[in-house]
This record gives sequence, structure tokens and C-alpha cells, in this order.
Amino acid sequence: MTAPAIAGQFDEATKAIDRGDYATAYRLFKPLADRGDTIAQYNLGVMYLEGQGVRQDYSKAAKWFRKAAEQGYDTAQLGLGIMYHNGQGVPQDYGEAAKWLRRAAGQENDTAMNNLGLMFRKGQGVPQDYSEAARWFRMAAEQGNAPAMNNLGVMYLEGQGVRQDYSEAARWFRMAAEQGDAYAQSNLGLMFRKGQGVPQDYSEAARWFRMAAEQGDADARNNLGLLYEKGQGVPLDYGEAAKWLRRAAEQQHATAQYNLASLYFFGQGVPQDYVLAYMWLNLASSNIFQPELREDARMKMDLVASKMTPAQIAKAQKLAREWKPRKEKKKR
Repeated sequence: MTAPAIAGQFDEATKAIDRGDYATAYRLFKPLADRGDTIAQYNLGVMYLEGQGVRQDYSKAAKWFRKAAEQGYDTAQLGLGIMYHNGQGVPQDYGEAAKWLRRAAGQENDTAMNNLGLMFRKGQGVPQDYSEAARWFRMAAEQGNAPAMNNLGVMYLEGQGVRQDYSEAARWFRMAAEQGDAYAQSNLGLMFRKGQGVPQDYSEAARWFRMAAEQGDADARNNLGLLYEKGQGVPLDYGEAAKWLRRAAEQQHATAQYNLASLYFFGQGVPQDYVLAYMWLNLASSNIFQPELREDARMKMDLVASKMTPAQIAKAQKLAREWKPRKEKKKR
């Protein structure tokens, strides 16, 4: 094939991807990938990873990512690193993950830089090193990577690898939040609620929590619900509190489950219902990691149980056993 013919075939394959015609895209990309075209190889990897036009197959996804990665294609190196990190199509191997992420990061791939920072923060495949984590986060953040901005903000918030500085934390959270990063929006909301690095402002906290909550962030939904329950920055509205706490609780957010149980116990924003109060406390006690809060949830279960019949307790326990997190439909 001549260069113009190859370019034309590649353009047609790309157009097929854009219109969702994955079968045609695969048919056009495959011969190019076999000839060694790195971008075609990467695209085949994505198609196998996502099950687009082919049966989902992580092993084949990893195979095509590797072919492109070994030729130096940074996006494929990133993809292969993530597959090693997650153990998809290859044995989970943090060392291999770090190797491929480092190669991609060395080519200024900001997503790889952010992921490498996460590995240094957690000590996965590399020694735990908060200073190195912060360095990689900063490099990615300075390229405009919103998740890295949020992660760097967390490092300043916690004083990990950098001097603790709430103002710097809030600054990085805001930059990421303004790009639409839900985690950063939620974190910035917390800063405004607590008055850390910014003036305490419940209205601003509610605004940022809402942005994150509408994107599905469970922490933000719980915190927005609490603001409505207390009338902080928003009108006191138990109905709205129950709505947001329920949405977080259904995502298996333990604290929201605990808080929602309280509304059912007192009949605030929802009909008073000891069965549902007991059910949510039961679920929360199983999910809460903090020993004190877990014990408190169990004590409240005993309090609720004292107002219930044995049949009601059995019903609540059955509901808790059969409960499953609810998956929300993604907005188009």
C-alpha cells in the first residue's frame, strides 16, 4: 500500500469510530496494525478493552497495547501500565505497571505522570515516597491535568511530601474544580465548609458540593444532604436532605447510610419508619471503617430495635441481607 492509501484507510477507520461503526473500524485498522502502525495497534487494543466491534478480551487488548508500547507510543504505554496495575489481560504486577507508566511519563504524558504519582503515594511497585508523588502530581498539574491538580491539593491538605498549606490545597482544588473534576469540587466544598484555606462559606460549600453531587460523587451527596439537614448555606429542607443522603447511601456510602437512618428514625423528610432506619444502620455498621462510628451505629440499632416487634426486626434484617447498591443510568 502506498502512503496516501494508508492515510486514507486510517482516516476512514477513524470516521467509522466517530460514527460508532466499530465493525468497519476494526476491518480497516487490523491490516494497518499488522503492518506495525502504532496508532492502529493502540486503537485495536481499545476496541478489545471496551468490546467495541469485537468480543471484549483483555488479553488481546494487552497484546495490541504492548505492540504499540514497545514501539514507543506513549498512550499505549499508559494503557499497558494501567492493565498491569489492574491485572487485566496480564497478571497484576505493580512493578511492570510502574515501568510502563514511567516510560509514558518520560514522554510528557500527563495522565501517566498522575498515575505514577498515585503509585508513589501508595507504594505500589515503587517505594512509598510522598515527595516523589507530589513531584509527579505537580508535573502533570502544570500541564493542566485536573486529577493531578486535585491530587496535589490533597498532598498540601495532608502535608504529605510538601509542607501542609491549606491555601495551596484550596488553590489546586479550585483549578481542578473549575475544569469539572468532581473529586476536586467535593474537596473544595469541604474547604469552604470548614474554612480551611478559604473563608468559611456554607453557600459556596453547597455550590461546589452540588456540582460534584450531580456528577455522582457520593461524598458530595452526603455532605450536601447534611447542609440541607442543618440549613447551612441552603434552606433547611429535610426532604432535600433525604434525597441526597439516599442517593449517596444507595452508592454504599456508609456515613450517608448512617445519616439517612436518622431521618427515618425521626421521620424527617421521610415517613417515620423504624424498619428502614434499622436496615440502613445495619448496612452502615457493616461498611463503616471508623471503630467509634461503627460502635455508635450498633448502639443506635439497639435503640431502634427497642421500639420494634420481632417481626419488624426480622424484616429489617432481611432487607439488609438482600440490599444491593443501585447503579445510576449515565446521562447522555
